[in-house]
Amino acid sequence: MARFDVTIAGELNLDLILYGLPEVLPPERELLANDMMLTLGSSSAIVAHNLASLGSHVGFISCIGNDQFGQMALERLSAAGVDVSKVVQISGSVKTGLTVLLQRNGWRNILTYPGTIFDLKLEHLDFDYLTSSRHFHFSSFYLQRGLQAHVVELFKQLRSKGLTISLDCNDDPDDKWMGLEEVLPYVDVFLPNDKELLALTGKKTIETAIELIRDSANVIVVKLGDKGSALARDGKIIFKDAFLNNNIVDAIGAGDSFNAGFIYKFIRKAPIETCQVFGNLIGAISTTAAGGTTAFTDFKTTLKIAKEKFGYEE
Repeated sequence: MARFDVTIAGELNLDLILYGLPEVLPPERELLANDMMLTLGSSSAIVAHNLASLGSHVGFISCIGNDQFGQMALERLSAAGVDVSKVVQISGSVKTGLTVLLQRNGWRNILTYPGTIFDLKLEHLDFDYLTSSRHFHFSSFYLQRGLQAHVVELFKQLRSKGLTISLDCNDDPDDKWMGLEEVLPYVDVFLPNDKELLALTGKKTIETAIELIRDSANVIVVKLGDKGSALARDGKIIFKDAFLNNNIVDAIGAGDSFNAGFIYKFIRKAPIETCQVFGNLIGAISTTAAGGTTAFTDFKTTLKIAKEKFGYEE
């Protein structure tokens, strides 16, 4: 039997979120935020944390620096029940990555010091550990610079051992959007958001963007924010409305939370539209608390929030 439901290899860092700053930041001025939060960050870690909080057994491989932020991130992931025994501490001057988010009204600035994010390489991946699982998830394709050239090789090996694979490319800081065309044929579920999909394809509508890559991926799920999501499979596109939250704290990590919800149902072989709806739900629940993980403690509490705030029952 598989040791894990899901294994993940990717980045691990903290998010420092500042609220209440002006939209324009003039130089040489001391500007005051009205609130802040230091939470577990990074797409890979948020997915891992929230899957574990839903009750999935998750194994995680990453790199951190020899510093306090790395230990804090590791402890928060471990406290959620994620196995972090294969996380590597990198010696030297490179520190654990940190993302600073300046949260505005409906949008945010995202500033990332990558640190050890770039240091994760193929040599750090324990293949037996990764394949002791039913499913593998990969996030932040364009930040995984130490792994990027080897992703096709990695995915081929994982599929040869019977794992299904999901991929969220996330943003490309260089805005080049290259390299995914060789990767997508090995992906069972591709999970971009609408902006990422349009940037990747150069198209202006979700429908034409999906059409361009339809033959390169098995299932394409596009996150549409407060408009819900679109799922493309077998020549059809299925739109599902969002679970709307009228008291949003922030939407940081909502897309990663969607991924966790979708994968949670997918690995349990639920109908694909059920996976989509549950992804919408978990994404919405994420917006009820600061950052991408603080809304999630355990499955029972998550279902309680789902019923009370969104009228959802299993």
